Amino acid sequence: MEYVQLGKSGLKVSKVILGTMTFGDPSKSMSWTLPEAQALPILKRAFDLGINTWDTADTYSNGGSERIIGKALREYRIPRERVVLLSKCYAGLPEDMEDLDEGEILKRTSVNDGVMVNRVGLSRKHIFDAVDASIARLGTYIDVLQIHRLDRETPPEEIMKALNDIVASGKARYIGACSMAAWEFQSLQNIAKQNGWHQFISMQDYYSLLYRENERELIPYCQSTGVGIIPFSPLARGLLTRPYGLQPTTRQKADIYSEFLLGETTSADIEIIGRVEELARQKGVSMATIAVAWCVAKGVIPIVGLGSIDRVNQTVEGLARTKTGLLAEDDIKFLEQKYVAKPITVVI
Repeated sequence: MEYVQLGKSGLKVSKVILGTMTFGDPSKSMSWTLPEAQALPILKRAFDLGINTWDTADTYSNGGSERIIGKALREYRIPRERVVLLSKCYAGLPEDMEDLDEGEILKRTSVNDGVMVNRVGLSRKHIFDAVDASIARLGTYIDVLQIHRLDRETPPEEIMKALNDIVASGKARYIGACSMAAWEFQSLQNIAKQNGWHQFISMQDYYSLLYRENERELIPYCQSTGVGIIPFSPLARGLLTRPYGLQPTTRQKADIYSEFLLGETTSADIEIIGRVEELARQKGVSMATIAVAWCVAKGVIPIVGLGSIDRVNQTVEGLARTKTGLLAEDDIKFLEQKYVAKPITVVI
């Protein structure tokens, strides 16, 4: 496994990051999540093969993902200094989640009002409460605390001062951000710089062969200022892992976030998926390997959800192939050629 610096920070992370949104008890969260018994061996295999960087969030399975990561560290006696843990704060965690439909869950996790007042967003109060709760579930500190989205109701100075104080307290080592406009991200960075506070070292944006809008402003800004780019959903929620038109997976049928994120599949999307399939066949690798290799070639560090030990093995094997030039310049042009601009997607 290769390790690369996260932006201009001194922190090194694995060249792919393990995404753990799918880890959690399906009876208490989303129907497509993987229970602890299935998730723990995936974490162990990832660690054994060198994927030492794991991304989670307090809202994933209502805290279940963080609990599973904490148990993996204890059960497999993984030395804390050998892993890099990324988590996020913003969303609320309703106590009665298993009794709510997915629409009500979305409302309660994202609206700072009613029974969830001061339990959603990026107020100083909620940031500190959320971080303390994450640390309790993980059983350890957080390496990179990310704001899961921008809270436009809280003054940006309050957000950045609270995040600075979290790092100063030792609860987190660094801070990162997710999913916002380039000008909003720049504004937050400027506030931190002007006040001598800690700045963000990473940006977790949505980026894949099927969504490249952030190449216009956000990605160039991050690259020019030394912010590491760690995109989520580089496989477009599985669309880039299998030929188009096959029976949808359990998650594709049940994940309301996928519908919001991906929108309607366009003719250009179908053409790009076909080209990924064609290159995968030519090179004797999986479609997922091609999609991840494209991300690596673009200079980003993709976060990949791995639902089985076989997928962990395939991902590491695919990364090894990128060292020997899996994708030539002509291959990259072939993959990108049919892209058509899309509406800007700002996700939760």
